Amino acid sequence: MVVQFAHSPLLTFAVGLVLVVLFLVVWDLPAFVGLTLAAFSVGLVNSAFVADFSLADAATRTATAFGNGMAGIGIPILMAAIIGKAMLEAGSAQRIVRGFQSLLGEDRSEYALWGSSTVLAIPVFFDSVLFLLAPLARSMRARRGKNYALYLVAVGAGGSAAHVFIPPTPGPLAVASEIGVDLGMTMLVGVAVALPSATVSGLVFGRWINNRMEIPLRDAMGTSTEELMERANRSSENIPGTLEAALPIVLAVVLVSSKTVVDTLVALYPGLGSVQPVVAFIGDKNVALTIAAIAAALTYLRWSELTRSQWEDELTEALKSGGNIAAITAMGGAFGALLAASGIGSYIAGSLQGIGIGLLVTAWLIAAIVRVAQGSATAAMLTTAGIMAPLANQLAVHPAYLVMAIGSGGIICSWYNDSGFWLMKEVGGLTQVETLKTWTALTTVLSITGIASVLVFSTVLPLS
Repeated sequence: MVVQFAHSPLLTFAVGLVLVVLFLVVWDLPAFVGLTLAAFSVGLVNSAFVADFSLADAATRTATAFGNGMAGIGIPILMAAIIGKAMLEAGSAQRIVRGFQSLLGEDRSEYALWGSSTVLAIPVFFDSVLFLLAPLARSMRARRGKNYALYLVAVGAGGSAAHVFIPPTPGPLAVASEIGVDLGMTMLVGVAVALPSATVSGLVFGRWINNRMEIPLRDAMGTSTEELMERANRSSENIPGTLEAALPIVLAVVLVSSKTVVDTLVALYPGLGSVQPVVAFIGDKNVALTIAAIAAALTYLRWSELTRSQWEDELTEALKSGGNIAAITAMGGAFGALLAASGIGSYIAGSLQGIGIGLLVTAWLIAAIVRVAQGSATAAMLTTAGIMAPLANQLAVHPAYLVMAIGSGGIICSWYNDSGFWLMKEVGGLTQVETLKTWTALTTVLSITGIASVLVFSTVLPLS
């Protein structure tokens, strides 16, 4: 029988922080192995100090959290790996890149990635958007030979801003519901806050960091650098047309967003209720990305000179790459879940409640510290929403600004305990240091710009 002692959850957080740095940075263990060891170790600390957390839970809760993570991202990541591989190899990514560059000019390719990421992340989960757009960022880097850091930051900032500010993405939607804020007003305020925040973090910071570091192309997503460069220089006659090239992305976006659209229409026209079950099936991200993957794979077969057997082997290689990414991403989430089990979120939130500062800044601080401590942006936002909801009637401004303040805090400083950190690292072909300098930094800039925007807008236009 394990004896539990009273302790500060900060001890668990400190142990987790030290171990993950030791395993991943000092010993340079494979990411999945290092994160697994860190998660088990945090579980052991919890078993000694946390009530209702046994020694056996250190193992079973890690496995359960990993399984829950895989349930949410496993199929989408595997199918997105096929989409990325197929679009790169068939030349579909190059066709889209060339279309963007013809429309906007080669010197403004980042605007296309930034805008696409922001818009797509509203109806589609951010991890799916990153998988859809990462091949385009890689193709743009292959074609232009520079600006890879800028392209990745542009994709990450646009999608992250929509992820925490604009309903119906899950985080702001749940926070708005918890606080009791009108959804339409939340969307309007969310767009107003997201635009400057994404602009500063994606374009301004993106250019700044791009001028200070050069990220080379590396093998990623089952495609070697040599293959990518060859595709970048292929003639236009030997790659798919624009419609066929864009079909996987269009299918993914339309199918996933169809559920939201139909649910909205059914509320207005109940007679459409009979189509809801069908749309709920094809609009599920697992099914939608599977359909999109089939379309991408068939285009790849059509535009390659591979035999059917060779084509199958190439898709299998993509699945191997996707499986590794899914495992690392899910275990990063499990590490965060074990930290959260220590009660670090409630501990930090309770400690900050008594600080005599404005409610908007208090909400941002609580969400930010909980986010850094346990990793998940959505969990940090929901934790903070539960604490701040009873205080919302004390605001002198519209409560939609409180939703935005919480979202700003929830996105800050994505690092080792956030699955998004590992997702960006793996799909971008980055080192840990490069990921910290780009992804971790951009989420921090996005957070600070977000709360600054909230404070400015709420002062100039309180809407109360």
